[in-house]
Amino acid sequence: QVQPVESGGGLVQTGDSLRLSCAVSGHTFSSFVMGWFRQAPGKEREFVAAISRTTYVADSVKARFTISRDNAKNTVYLQMNSLKPEDTAVYYCAARISAGLGLTVRDYHYWGQGTQVTVSS
Repeated sequence: QVQPVESGGGLVQTGDSLRLSCAVSGHTFSSFVMGWFRQAPGKEREFVAAISRTTYVADSVKARFTISRDNAKNTVYLQMNSLKPEDTAVYYCAARISAGLGLTVRDYHYWGQGTQVTVSS
């Protein structure tokens, strides 16, 4: 059973930083492509970043967000700097068991429950 579990969300002010973590159960974490998505109220879930042996970060956050992973800890991270109110969303971690970085929701097979990030102005 592969189960991503996110943590690290919260209420912050504009310009603050947060680091989200996602711990994944299972013995083959290093082979997974891991992704972060976010969903704001009334909007579709959107891609934020993905990592396998390489990384890809959405252009909209590329200058401020960084994705990384620690295979020894079965954990993927999303470092978010210079947060803005428009970053407010539920952030989801997802695991992809196929090859190739996935950039859409349907590319991923296992999803966490999400963690709320709220950025006040």
